[in-house]
Amino acid sequence: MEATLSAPPLSAFLRRVPPLRRLIPLSLPPLLIASRRLRVSSCAHGSDGGRIVAKPSSELRRGISEARENSSKGEDEKLLSLRRIFSRPDVGIDAYIVPSQDAHQSEFIAECFMRRAFLTGFTGSAGTAVVTKDKAALWTDGRYFLQAEKELTRDWILMRSGTRGVPTASEWLNDILPPGARIGIDPFLFSFDAAEELKQEISKKNHELILLKEFNLVDEIWNDSRPDPPSKPTRVHDIKYAGADVVSKLSYLRSHLGEYGCTAIVVSMLDEVAWLLNMRGSDVPHSPVFYGYLVVELDRATLFVDSKKVTKEVLNHLTNARVELKPYESILPEIESLALKSAKLWLDTSSVNAAIVSVFRSACKRYSMQLNNNSTNQSIHHGGPDALYQVSPVALAKAVKNNAEIEGMKNAHLRDAAASVEFWCWLEKEIESNVTLTEVDVADALLEFRQKQEGFIETSFDTISGYGANGAIIHYRPIPGDCSLVENKNLFLLDSGAQYVDGTTDITRTVHFGEPSKWQKECFTRVLQGHIAIDEAVFPERTPGFVLDVLARSSLWKVGLDYRHGTGHGVGAALNVHEGPQSISFRFGNLTALQKGMIVSNEPGYYEDRSFGIRIENLLLVTEANVPNAYGGIEYLGFEKLTFVPIQTKVVELSLMSPGEIKWLNDYHAQVWEKVSPLLNGEALDWLWKNTRPI
Repeated sequence: MEATLSAPPLSAFLRRVPPLRRLIPLSLPPLLIASRRLRVSSCAHGSDGGRIVAKPSSELRRGISEARENSSKGEDEKLLSLRRIFSRPDVGIDAYIVPSQDAHQSEFIAECFMRRAFLTGFTGSAGTAVVTKDKAALWTDGRYFLQAEKELTRDWILMRSGTRGVPTASEWLNDILPPGARIGIDPFLFSFDAAEELKQEISKKNHELILLKEFNLVDEIWNDSRPDPPSKPTRVHDIKYAGADVVSKLSYLRSHLGEYGCTAIVVSMLDEVAWLLNMRGSDVPHSPVFYGYLVVELDRATLFVDSKKVTKEVLNHLTNARVELKPYESILPEIESLALKSAKLWLDTSSVNAAIVSVFRSACKRYSMQLNNNSTNQSIHHGGPDALYQVSPVALAKAVKNNAEIEGMKNAHLRDAAASVEFWCWLEKEIESNVTLTEVDVADALLEFRQKQEGFIETSFDTISGYGANGAIIHYRPIPGDCSLVENKNLFLLDSGAQYVDGTTDITRTVHFGEPSKWQKECFTRVLQGHIAIDEAVFPERTPGFVLDVLARSSLWKVGLDYRHGTGHGVGAALNVHEGPQSISFRFGNLTALQKGMIVSNEPGYYEDRSFGIRIENLLLVTEANVPNAYGGIEYLGFEKLTFVPIQTKVVELSLMSPGEIKWLNDYHAQVWEKVSPLLNGEALDWLWKNTRPI
């Protein structure tokens, strides 16, 4: 059944959150650009070019040992090759910055865009590499410190971001480079805001930011071994899961364009494009999205995509929604055309890449020059191109799920819970029988259980299967031949998720198959107390997520413990497992209010380096709270659980738990039994019964 878009009016949100910038004429000088040839889709040959369903980070890791051997014989050949390019006449730089992103600021990216991983050997999803003529450094955050230590060769300096005394990349460059140096970036791989911030920071030492748009320097040394771009077809996301048709979504978007006096918007985030068009793809590992840009004008919409990915069904779907098609690589000429047509363009500069914004600015400057040369035509003075630099109106609309999306997420989570219970039942039996299993074996087995569930597509991220010390590596990825056995002598952390046709899941459980130590039980219990505190939180509307973060850490803080990651991230409905703008985190700069219909994770943890890791994660739906009062006449909100898999009770130290916390755990397990038992039988049903009994 079709429904109208249920997201709240964006105007209400914008009145609460100050805009990044107001509507201004773009007559400023363009950023420095070395050249102007779009080459985003020109990946070299080397792979099957199809859907990436293997473990891409694992594939990249296989070359780490070889890279270390080579580095022991001399300087890294990749760095040598990259530095040779610095002095070419068409480059002429002193340093080059290689981020993790693709041209759409994606977290997960196609293999042909994994430039930082190829260059450094570090396969974590977050990190920035900086190479000068004689130094190379990698910045990453606390989730990846241990992983980076293992993967980087001796040619790289590990910069632990957020650690006291560690400079930012721009501070480091300002310190080691002589004044007036030229620092190059690929403008497709930086949001405009990120490029502008970098430009301002390095200008303190009179350094110059060079936008090298014609080619990426890492691609130059990657050459023919670079994987092909993905080319599998896209698909229509059924209206019974989407809950609103494309025409309704585009109408919603156009109403906000009109409200702010804009005539067009560039949508570049891949999940926003997929959500608006009710389409899904398989270009990016773990995320059902495809590479494309969407330009929505008041009277037309254009999708820039590789036509080979558009099936007849998808073409009919787009035609019915009055969406035109153009080649992916023609986005920059289209941006120039919009400027010359005096467009009032909405640009979310936190996500739209610097190449697009710089081209629009350059075209606006040319328009201004034409205006000055044709001053007798007074009508031109009132119709020049402008830009609204503002958060994308699509982000919030996508984050607030409609009824169909919520129903799909709930159904997907129940099937995923059944698969998880069958898996844990199997694994516990194998461990008790002393069967030899590696972390990879365990992750592969979980995948097999999930594959049996209706609507399963793929994993929503690389499974984090960490036994003992590996569990302390927050985003650990096991690989064959370089991982641990899963035994009964230490804690085992398993963080995994799946993409189903109707929903996206993400769950973490930490268990011990033997006897946990007293210290492990205390740490686990304090993490559980933080998890419960978030789950039970009640808060007034318009509360940003960072306000709740302290609830998850309070029990740990009381004994001087903490963890180096956020407590919760947004989750898409049959979309990206990480989505914004909402989050629960210590990063207080995110002022996005939690709203009814949003989905967030609840995942406090504790990690003892080289010993063990603990994380407990459920997904939560923001709902209206049933409270007796409404102080100030406002609504109060709380959470509804989506994840229903038992939490191992033998790792809980009951003496630390309050009666209310014990009741929460028993009530949760009663819900798990009620909701999941109808989907099971045999040994799995018996296992669920045993693991949901009250304590």
